[in-house]
Amino acid sequence: MLKRLSVAMVGAVLLSSALAGCGGGDDSSSGSGSDDKIVLGFSQVGAESGWRTANTKSIQDSAKAAGIELKFADAQGKQENQITAIRSFITQKVDVIAFSPVVTSGWDAVLKEAKDAGIPVILTDRSVDSQDTSLYVSFLGSDFVEEGKKAGQWLVDQYKGKTGTVNIVELQGTTGAAPAIDRQKGFADTIASDPNLKVVKSQTGDFTRAQGKTVMETFLQSTPKIDVLYAHNDDMGLGAIEAIEAAGKKPGTDIKIITVDAVKDGMTALSEGKINYIVECSPLLGPQLMDIVKQVKSGGTPEKRILTKETTFTQEQAKTELPNRQY
Repeated sequence: MLKRLSVAMVGAVLLSSALAGCGGGDDSSSGSGSDDKIVLGFSQVGAESGWRTANTKSIQDSAKAAGIELKFADAQGKQENQITAIRSFITQKVDVIAFSPVVTSGWDAVLKEAKDAGIPVILTDRSVDSQDTSLYVSFLGSDFVEEGKKAGQWLVDQYKGKTGTVNIVELQGTTGAAPAIDRQKGFADTIASDPNLKVVKSQTGDFTRAQGKTVMETFLQSTPKIDVLYAHNDDMGLGAIEAIEAAGKKPGTDIKIITVDAVKDGMTALSEGKINYIVECSPLLGPQLMDIVKQVKSGGTPEKRILTKETTFTQEQAKTELPNRQY
């Protein structure tokens, strides 16, 4: 009788193993997907702008095209949500973690947890200020300081040889975010070459169109003479345009406007002359990210800093490029 039970038990174990090997078992506690798929855990900042929406779509579409299983988490603009998501990815034992940090500081503890778990981390779009660069394998994104410099240089060129103070108001991105810090620095360093160019007001618009409008309304009420608006992204600039028009002024003429991103709505405003100059910051990082994920998973070592290719646009260039814009 015992012998018969033992044979039955062995058979049950073998059957269970066979079912698990065919994908019949529940693998929710592990990051390993079916057919040995690479599993990528990605934590997104949120959906604060058209740029971010395009960035999310690029990552989702590229993961699908690359055959990579994507576990996606939206942080809704909160660092604590990203930290929770990253810890969840660690618990799920994903193969690679990637995220676009809400702010630059406060990541060392959770990144060390990922490192201790043997899960490589890739930063996308935004950097962190950690002194221990071994906590992540690569950073894919734009040079935000260079973007600020390009914006500033256009303005310097516009007012070259002219006299009189030029009053500039600045709509900053989210406080503590890498693009906000770096775009402000690059711009300020560049316009310092012309003492007539002065930033008279600078305030966060949190990268959103609604806040851009609200803050610009405040600027217009408190500052009688505004010559130039520098917005850290298109969406804030577009919100500011609404406020400028409501105040009876003509955007692009009465107030020159410089923005960063080059999303379709921004490019449309540029082609119409409501924005004067846009510095591109491409959101289409998905294909490059998937290449890095595959490289890391296969044991390769990607470059520590990988830049995206970007340009700038004037009104005429926007008219030519706009029909081809993907986002």
